[in-house]
Amino acid sequence: MELMEEEEEEEEEEEEEEEDNDNAVPDEGFMGIAPLLQAHHAMEKMEEFVHKSRVGNEDREKGLISGRKRRSQSSWREMYMQQSCLFFLCLGVFYMFRPNISFVAPIQEKVVIGMFFLGAILCLSFSWLFHTVYCHSEGVSRVFSKLDYSGIAFLIMGSFVPWLYYSFYCSPQPCFIYLMVICVLGITCITVSQWDRFATPQYRGVRAGLFVALGLSGVVPTLHYFHSHQLFHILVVAGAFVHFHGVSNLQEFRYMSGGGCTEDQTL
Repeated sequence: MELMEEEEEEEEEEEEEEEDNDNAVPDEGFMGIAPLLQAHHAMEKMEEFVHKSRVGNEDREKGLISGRKRRSQSSWREMYMQQSCLFFLCLGVFYMFRPNISFVAPIQEKVVIGMFFLGAILCLSFSWLFHTVYCHSEGVSRVFSKLDYSGIAFLIMGSFVPWLYYSFYCSPQPCFIYLMVICVLGITCITVSQWDRFATPQYRGVRAGLFVALGLSGVVPTLHYFHSHQLFHILVVAGAFVHFHGVSNLQEFRYMSGGGCTEDQTL
């Protein structure tokens, strides 16, 4: 009887051990899960390092790194073969040289309109070249980035020329003064764009401020014809609106108070 009881106790112990084994959490390895997480983080850091090493310094400074960033490559042929826009460039050249209606304006107006087209062509061409070859190498990217900034200044200056010419058609002196101011600001922006010192992130605000000032300089010629007499009329109209607003408030006050008068309120 004692032997049978011992055998039953041993069987119960074996069954409890099997249940404990079934409920136990499977082991993640002989070293645990922490080393696996460390290895995973190490692989991510290595991947990030390899990606950053294939991206130019300029892109790292601008904070433009992403998983789909174009990698640096030193082949001009590979970069141009990747550009499907070459088809549209050829199409534009084809239409550019098609015969069209002759421009019968005087030579000075041809020059004025031509300045606008020259600025637009330079801006768009420099932008296209920069975004095509910036992944070639760091040196090439820096050179064409300067041209890209310069193209913006050329477009702004070229846009002002026909506008000022026709706006001050009968007043050549203010037209010349405004053109000189725009040209000085534009040349300043181009000079700053070509200076390596201002290409650093520390002077990013200075570059942006100069281009904003160049663009907003067009407000000054716009206000040229708002001399004192016209300004006087504008203030008269504004004053009439303010007066009407005050009268409307008085009318609303009297209506809300019942429209009657008491003995204390009589004059």
